[in-house]
Amino acid sequence: MDLFYLIFGLAVLVGAGDSLVRGAVALSLKFGIPAIIVSATIVAIGTSAPELLIGIKAALEGAPGIALGNVVGSNIANVFLVLGVPALIAPLAACGQDAHRNLYFMIGATILFSALVLSGTIAFWGGLVLIAVSLVMIADSLRLGFAARAEAGIVDEAAELAELEDADPDMPQWKITVLVLVGIVGLPLGADFLVSGARGIALSIGVSETVIGLTLVAIGTSLPELATTVVAALRNQADVAIGNVIGSNIFNATAIIGAAAMVAPLSVPAEIISRDLWVMIAASAILVPFVLLCKPLGRVVGFCFLGAYVIYVYIAFF
Repeated sequence: MDLFYLIFGLAVLVGAGDSLVRGAVALSLKFGIPAIIVSATIVAIGTSAPELLIGIKAALEGAPGIALGNVVGSNIANVFLVLGVPALIAPLAACGQDAHRNLYFMIGATILFSALVLSGTIAFWGGLVLIAVSLVMIADSLRLGFAARAEAGIVDEAAELAELEDADPDMPQWKITVLVLVGIVGLPLGADFLVSGARGIALSIGVSETVIGLTLVAIGTSLPELATTVVAALRNQADVAIGNVIGSNIFNATAIIGAAAMVAPLSVPAEIISRDLWVMIAASAILVPFVLLCKPLGRVVGFCFLGAYVIYVYIAFF
């Protein structure tokens, strides 16, 4: 039954998050908010809503291992699993000034997050700092985005709407209301089922809640990113995959944990400090030479990434 709760909660979270994003995007466009603002704020936050609700729910229920494990495990899975699978389909590369900028943000966010984890407890003030960093990143993305639009002479928002999934400024008001309500109701409901299921599984098989957060929950919340990168690889658009992973890792380490820590202090489990944090740092560091030197991730690297992830999950459990 606990496994059912976990799977059901994950499915509800993913579905509710997608519903909220679609409804919020359509509502924003109806009010004439520029597409670039919608993509940099509503879409970015909405697609991370499942992880956010899991973190907040776990913090409220005194399960910091699930909250921190989900973020650390997701960041590890994003590199080794989410990039490893599409690399088997097509070479992945990230080059240029934007890629370098996002990489530097990821390095900074990883260092800050790691320092807070090594302190043993992420308190309210730590969460506040992490939230501030995420807001700075969003503001900088907006600044660069508006500059790029001005340089390209974009004045017609319709030209940008194609970049937003299911963006429909003409969506009926009743449908927007239903989508938003489904998201608002479904997200906390799904988080409740998932956290309850994860804690039950941990108790029944004799492993810590942290291990479940690092593996089952982290893999589940990384599935949307995995699907996106695989589709991009199949469509010969694999160059966007690394950028998506870097952005997701930044948001996980700053906004998700920041919000959870502001709800309740997060006591860091010893196993994360002794093992998993360092795996996450190593996973982030592995991307640095590929991005800075514009070296593509090919099939050999993809196999190595997947092999490394299988070994990590095995070690985490056994």
